[in-house]
Amino acid sequence: MRLGVLDVGSNTVHLLVVDAHPGARPLPAHSHKTELRLAQLLDDEGSIGPDGIDRLVAVVHEALQAAEDKGVEELLPFATSAVRDARNADDVLARVREETGVELQVLSGEEEAKLTFLAARRWFGWSSGKLLVIDIGGGSLEIAYGLDEEPDAAVSLPLGAGRLTAGWLPGDPPEAEEVRALRRHVRTEIARTVGEFSRFGAPDHVVATSKTFKQLARLAGAPGSAEGLYVQRELKRESLEAWVPRLAGMTAAERAELPGVSEARAGQLLAGAMVAEGAMDLFGVERLEICPWALREGVILRRLDHMGPA
Repeated sequence: MRLGVLDVGSNTVHLLVVDAHPGARPLPAHSHKTELRLAQLLDDEGSIGPDGIDRLVAVVHEALQAAEDKGVEELLPFATSAVRDARNADDVLARVREETGVELQVLSGEEEAKLTFLAARRWFGWSSGKLLVIDIGGGSLEIAYGLDEEPDAAVSLPLGAGRLTAGWLPGDPPEAEEVRALRRHVRTEIARTVGEFSRFGAPDHVVATSKTFKQLARLAGAPGSAEGLYVQRELKRESLEAWVPRLAGMTAAERAELPGVSEARAGQLLAGAMVAEGAMDLFGVERLEICPWALREGVILRRLDHMGPA
């Protein structure tokens, strides 16, 4: 069947259309993205304002039209941290439901981590052993660890690249003290969770998902997207440590000129790099591999599992 996944994230609203059936890998058929940056549209009280809700409704309408045009049989709509953490989340969901007919399922941070872990496990297979999966979104950081398809430990922290940029790095380029303060904050938050994972022992394979990690790996010399999904891409901590101070000294416009860095994400790349560096350091990770599949694929795989055999 042709499935559509509508992902209302902190940075983008992304419709991914795939051809899928139980027992086979989902084949991408179409992708429709809109940069909305909900995480940066929160007001001082933590609510999504009227303009932000209007824009979200309009973008969901566009995605529905794209899904219809591509012959989607079933739509799997969900929202992550930007909607989840908004004080007026119920009002936002009600407006979307009333004006578009779409019932957005708000995933918890733990559910995000588990579904992303499932996608990584299916991509790398059982031979990868104990997996540690790290995902940096616009609003949150998810970390999961385990040997099976269900992780033994999964956490979500409010350390998304967009959220941190808006709250901690107002300068362009940021002031040195802003960078130091954010570094302390990131590492304090991550350090609180390390004990939950260390009791399970060292992972056999560390992988990362998300646009942030893909861009950081590209800066460190990994092949570009034109090389395809199946080319191995990795990120070494020593390379990342060299890039963080360089990114801190650049404006967003200068970062956008770097290979693999999009203009839309350039402003939040430094915050994302600091989270990645902190996670790799505190978890003792020297290198990690980039996984092409992430949360959206996890949602698709879970749906296919519930369908059962053809």
